[in-house]
Amino acid sequence: MKVAVVGATGMVGHVMLKVLEERNFPVTELLPVASEKSVGKTIKFKDKDYKIIGLQDAVNERPDIALFSAGGGTSLDWAPKFAEVGTTVVDNSSAWRMDATKKLVVPEINADILTKEDKIIANPNCSTIQMVMALAPLHKKYKIKRIVVSTYQSVSGTGVKAVKQLENEIAGIEGEMAYFYPISRNAIPHCDVFENNGYTKEEMKLVRETQKILDDRSIAVTATAVRIPTAGGHSEAVNVEFENDFDLKDVRHLLESTPGVVVQDDLEKNSYPMPILAHDKDEVFVGRIRRDESQPNTLNMWIVSDNLRKGAATNTIQIAEYLVKEELV
Repeated sequence: MKVAVVGATGMVGHVMLKVLEERNFPVTELLPVASEKSVGKTIKFKDKDYKIIGLQDAVNERPDIALFSAGGGTSLDWAPKFAEVGTTVVDNSSAWRMDATKKLVVPEINADILTKEDKIIANPNCSTIQMVMALAPLHKKYKIKRIVVSTYQSVSGTGVKAVKQLENEIAGIEGEMAYFYPISRNAIPHCDVFENNGYTKEEMKLVRETQKILDDRSIAVTATAVRIPTAGGHSEAVNVEFENDFDLKDVRHLLESTPGVVVQDDLEKNSYPMPILAHDKDEVFVGRIRRDESQPNTLNMWIVSDNLRKGAATNTIQIAEYLVKEELV
């Protein structure tokens, strides 16, 4: 299995390499790919040094799978070039997510929609992935009418520059700013750019991607996305209204039975999900599960996951694992 990692030197690229190694993905030949300024440098994978190559050289190598995390512009330009030579691309950017001809996949929910003909597969946004992981089994049983979600997102979702800004501010060092404002001791209700409707792109991703993954455009979603000064892990307060009533014991049982979901919800022991506990883990953690007492058929939950792993690298590699297992590549 010849595997290209496009964006190998980036934050998600580093985690992709780590996850490939941890999960023992069947890589027989690794092609680390990055921008021209990184070409010729080396990275380590499974205790072996690999030389970074450019995009065209990677296309010429005709890899079986290309895992992309190099930004939307790179994906739009280069994913079709890989697909043309027979490579299956799993793309972590937003470039292809809402393209009607491309599948948007969370393996535990909808991997079965994939076929050999799918040469460019989209990985959802990190915030969407963790939310739909918890909501998909509940939607099947109770049918979701409306979701109200507020996110509390780590600076690592913005990238290395933002992580450095937070570190500098904590240390009292003046440096380059990833945000318009200080992030230390602050909360910024501005993730990605604003759209014409007053919502940010990040907020609208939660709307559009949730409907596409759950294959139900009738689900109403409204979101507020906030950046907070944590180094890793996204948290979400989710209020979900169902068409049908539910029993809290059944809700907990459904979530506990869902692969990839861990329920942390013991109030007597002050047990609930937190980014510090989700760090470097692949699961989605759900807690503070309680009925909304202000209206019928409505549930509140608190959902936390490592945005660089299940929210990005791990989900991408799980898609690749499914492709290999089902002999779709």
